[in-house]
Amino acid sequence: MFVRNINVNKIRVIIFFVFLGLFAVSYQIGSMSTVSEEEANAFMAEFKELVLDIDAFGIFLHNTTIALPMFIPGFGVAWGLFAAWSTGFAFASIGVTAPQLGNVPPLSILFLSPFGLMELVAYSFGISRSFILIRAISKKMDLIPLIKPTMIEIGIVVGLLLAGGYLEFYMIELAQKEGLMDMPGF
Repeated sequence: MFVRNINVNKIRVIIFFVFLGLFAVSYQIGSMSTVSEEEANAFMAEFKELVLDIDAFGIFLHNTTIALPMFIPGFGVAWGLFAAWSTGFAFASIGVTAPQLGNVPPLSILFLSPFGLMELVAYSFGISRSFILIRAISKKMDLIPLIKPTMIEIGIVVGLLLAGGYLEFYMIELAQKEGLMDMPGF
């Protein structure tokens, strides 16, 4: 039993990192999209309206509504990879309106910002759990043993996104105080 648990945990970790990599690749592909100036301006207008009165809890709620569907068996994988691509596309749109971001590697936002890393881990938990669940369903396995780890992972995701939302909001406020958000495009 102990050896089986070690193997199951190893497989879980491997699946997590596979989907973390796939999320990063999808994000990178989205960030390499060609965005016209008209599309970028339309996106930025929508983005500014979305974040106009957002606070830390609003960021948390937004990210949670993206993350929780990622736990849906099968669908969550597609949803998560689409969310990664569309976030990358958003980065590409911002890059058109704020050319000074052209020198910022898109993956650095994910891997070097604390809130980006928290979101990446949270989304990778959801996507990889979706894969595990659909695999178990397709093999007609008993799903009861998967309920507890799934609930634990949902709790971890909610905790990461809550902390990440507050951290992201703090960093946005700090950037605004320093005048960094007054750049063209923001």
